[in-house]
Amino acid sequence: FGRHQPAAGHYDRAKIRAASVDVVRRPTGGRAILHHREVTYSVTAPLDSGSLRSTYARINRILLGGLSRLGVAAGIAAPAERAPVPSSRPCFELPTEGEVVAAGRKLVGSAQWRDEHALLQHGSILVEDDQSLLPSFSVTGEEHLDVAASPPGHNEPYPAPATLSRILGRTPGADELASAMFEAVRSLEDPESMSIDEDEIRDETLSHLPRFSDEGWTWRR
Repeated sequence: FGRHQPAAGHYDRAKIRAASVDVVRRPTGGRAILHHREVTYSVTAPLDSGSLRSTYARINRILLGGLSRLGVAAGIAAPAERAPVPSSRPCFELPTEGEVVAAGRKLVGSAQWRDEHALLQHGSILVEDDQSLLPSFSVTGEEHLDVAASPPGHNEPYPAPATLSRILGRTPGADELASAMFEAVRSLEDPESMSIDEDEIRDETLSHLPRFSDEGWTWRR
């Protein structure tokens, strides 16, 4: 779930447990994502890096560079009439301004959060598409998202999101995608960038586990 997304009373916990899906609420905004058959990226940086819009664009530049190395022709979504409210609808239903798209369809969902002197941005790059399963976990008992149907207030159908598998005609592995993104970082940001060993961040990471494993946080709204 996104940071401000309504979940209590919108999603059925019994259905989610029956599907063996674990639920967390991230510190960034946006709507729900099913983390399966996708690759999640994360960026942290000091706030002296620039405005939210400029840092979002800077990170998008890296994403586009990495995707280009895989042979994916992606671009940035044009401004829409309005941004979607944080509802129980899936994150990948429609692209919003500034998001990475391919052939007009959303390929990467991203959100940024700022606190004190740092920013966090993370997002999901779809390798294949399971996002249509999310409405089936709602309390209303919706079936899988019908991409040919329009939600209330819209006259046009929502297309299925873009996926790397559909674009490339094959399914790239997580290591291949990560390598392409790292090459883009070295090319566009820092040629001397290095990998971080998990041991360097494990203790600090585990210190945050109680908060994000607390159902009071997950189902707080």
